Amino acid sequence: MVFSFFKKQDQKMPERPAARPRAPDMLPEAKVPVAPAEDQAKPLPEPLPDLEFTPGKPTKPQPAPAARKPEGKPAAAQQPAAVDSDFSIDDFDSDDFTESSVMGIDVNHDDDPLQACVEQVVVLYANGQDGAARSLLETFVRSYHGREGRRFWLLLFDLLQATGERAAFEKLGADYAEACEMSPPTWSSESPTAKQAAGAVGPRKIFLQGVLTAEGALPVSELAKLIEQKAQVTVDCTKLIGCDDEVAGQLADLLSRARKTRLAVTLIGTDVFIDRLNSRMVAGDIAHEPSWRLLLELLQRHGTQDAFEERAVDYAVTFELSPPSWEPRVAVATPADSAATARPADDAHYLSGELKGCRFDELVAVIEGTEQPILDFSGVRRLDFVSAGQLVNRLAPYKAAGRDIVIRSPNHLVAELMAVVGLNKQARILVPKS
Repeated sequence: MVFSFFKKQDQKMPERPAARPRAPDMLPEAKVPVAPAEDQAKPLPEPLPDLEFTPGKPTKPQPAPAARKPEGKPAAAQQPAAVDSDFSIDDFDSDDFTESSVMGIDVNHDDDPLQACVEQVVVLYANGQDGAARSLLETFVRSYHGREGRRFWLLLFDLLQATGERAAFEKLGADYAEACEMSPPTWSSESPTAKQAAGAVGPRKIFLQGVLTAEGALPVSELAKLIEQKAQVTVDCTKLIGCDDEVAGQLADLLSRARKTRLAVTLIGTDVFIDRLNSRMVAGDIAHEPSWRLLLELLQRHGTQDAFEERAVDYAVTFELSPPSWEPRVAVATPADSAATARPADDAHYLSGELKGCRFDELVAVIEGTEQPILDFSGVRRLDFVSAGQLVNRLAPYKAAGRDIVIRSPNHLVAELMAVVGLNKQARILVPKS
């Protein structure tokens, strides 16, 4: 006869308690005794599901069936989470990861809810979700108090300034004064870049290098913004090899506009580029009209009158137009003349606007050509997450080589994002006092 080991005991085995007489001191009504410890430690025979029982032979009591799992495995073996309970992110080797944009983020092993809230806000803003970022900030300024709360107030003020919401900005000032017992920030009627253009600092530098194409002409776009703002600009062409016709046309138009309005746009290191461009322009070849115009503009600024007039005639013959006339060089307006006499010239490299999907290739020439590189972000309204990661990649080799790079005057939203991606470990970030 075979009995299942896992079925509940029924009334067919009333004789089991009497199979092994116990000591005289055991009470008559005691329950089934437990097997000795040495017997419990022995492994169960296989197969586990059924045991053979022969009537008439004494049996050795087994452990109670309910004390074991159906598979016959220890309880701990069925809980894999308990086995991995000592695992942490420190078990990963950091060398397994690349220095891509998001891998620059520092993992905070301490659970810091304040920092998590800040990161949530700045990432939303970086992604262009201004409404969601503002909603969170309006909640956080009432949830956090003291120094922690002030951090969110400053982020909210900067967001309203960046989005041009002056009425909301000024209304918020009264709430801030009451909550923080401090004077609120003041609304800036002019953008930081406009203030620079008005003469607060010296000329900005733009570096043109390599072969410029329409897909990678960010420095030309920066030059256009500064000329639009009537800023004083120095354009370094020392490492400029060439450009396509589209970029040549843009540069020719920008330089012509600046010259006619007597705006101070200074070109340096143009000799090699002018010679290379001049050798490419062949009379009668109408394929490169924008490059012809750029050549004439550069000769007007940095060539002799004879050289300019010779190429002007070639241009007229090629395109059947009246040749442009030589214009005597005159002094250009310098917006920062008064400030420059009161303050030393600023060699910082200025960035402005919304930086989205930027690779920052132009910073190579900026950093390598300056003993103390300063990147001024006072005119930057927004820095997206991808660009922040690219900036980490761009600056990391210089930091490893011992270069000291300063990032100056980002707004609080941009500065907090820089910290999120670890840029504060690659450069010194100086945020203006509020």
